Amino acid sequence: MRGPESKRLQILTPPPHLPNSQLLLLPPPAFPDIPLTLTSSPPTNISPLVTKIDRYILLLFLRTVFICFCSISGIFVVFHAFTSMDELVKQGQEQDGLVLVMCRFYGPYLLLLFDWTGAIITLMAFLFTVGWLRRTGELTSTLAAGISHGRLLRPMIIASLLIVLAQLSSRELLLPSYRDALSMKAKDITGESEQPILAQYDKVNRVLIDGKSLIAQSGRVIEPSFRLDGEYPGYGDLLLARSGVWMEASADHPGGYLLDGVQRPEDIDALPSVGIASRPILYSSSDQAWLKPRQCFFATTVHVDLLQTNQSATRMASVMELIGRVKNPAVHSSLSLQVLLHERIIRPALDFSLILLGLPLVVNRRGRNLFVMIAAAMGTVLAFFVIKTLCGALGGNGYWLSPAMAAWLPLIILGPLAYLRYRDVQLV
Repeated sequence: MRGPESKRLQILTPPPHLPNSQLLLLPPPAFPDIPLTLTSSPPTNISPLVTKIDRYILLLFLRTVFICFCSISGIFVVFHAFTSMDELVKQGQEQDGLVLVMCRFYGPYLLLLFDWTGAIITLMAFLFTVGWLRRTGELTSTLAAGISHGRLLRPMIIASLLIVLAQLSSRELLLPSYRDALSMKAKDITGESEQPILAQYDKVNRVLIDGKSLIAQSGRVIEPSFRLDGEYPGYGDLLLARSGVWMEASADHPGGYLLDGVQRPEDIDALPSVGIASRPILYSSSDQAWLKPRQCFFATTVHVDLLQTNQSATRMASVMELIGRVKNPAVHSSLSLQVLLHERIIRPALDFSLILLGLPLVVNRRGRNLFVMIAAAMGTVLAFFVIKTLCGALGGNGYWLSPAMAAWLPLIILGPLAYLRYRDVQLV
């Protein structure tokens, strides 16, 4: 510690214009007692997580995906609109105009097209993006700087995973609400046209649910005809009505069909409600105040969606709905439906595996032409779907494979192969 009593002096060199005999004798400066701390400056050799080249490649890749999807969507809309232009123009004159009618009609189809082709478009975008970088010489200069293919492809792989997750969200949250619109023709865009009905047998209540036709969007059955095989005293063996509509469960009743204009049995208003044990099945207006005369309510777990002949409505159901159908004891759960359930669960992993299978084609060590790489990628996609379709057919028909094994076997085969190809690209 330096104090004022220190006798040490500091000798300073005189300026050049002073004689050597004149020396300036000054006391040393006083320094405060501040502890000495060492501060380390942040290292400057740490690279950011997202570099400029990452943003450039990511923007180029996403733009390629968007262009490819717009091209496929445009081809689909143009060809379909030419075959249905008369109906669309007629609907446009009656409603809000041709443009809004086409948006309302083709919007759900674009979601379905994205669900079908998202993984394939992503794989093609990989090839086009890397091909463009190679053609402009940017890939060569980047590799010459010591950046590996794995580091170069990382932003596109992450973007591909996000695209697969976007497909999953669309498939589970958006498509189920548009499945009725996707099953309609252009002339039926209002959703009020009648469709054939697929009879379903309620195994729990022992009732065959049938009718003349079905309006799926409003859940209405035209001229329902329910065959009663169970013990329902006074109701006979047949329940006929003018119309029936599906009603969700409420405080007054469980889910089921409200039949209006009951024609048989004729004395429906005098019959009491009946059921099995303490569970009512057929409700009548004699003891149910919320029912009007000539009305009857049939409680069942056979939803109106199960009455559609168009199987695409089942394929566009969400995973939770498929689980509910498989566990529903009132309807028969086919092997193909169980295979579909497991396929929907592993679909994101399979789509991402398909993208990773094409990575060696993107690296293109042999210097093959872009069109040759595209052909090889299409061959990879074809082999992927052949394996998936073959396993699904074997499981759906009960040959050799159970439904669960038939759905998971493609991932068991292709998943490790996709990972090996991904690791192979990381080392190049």
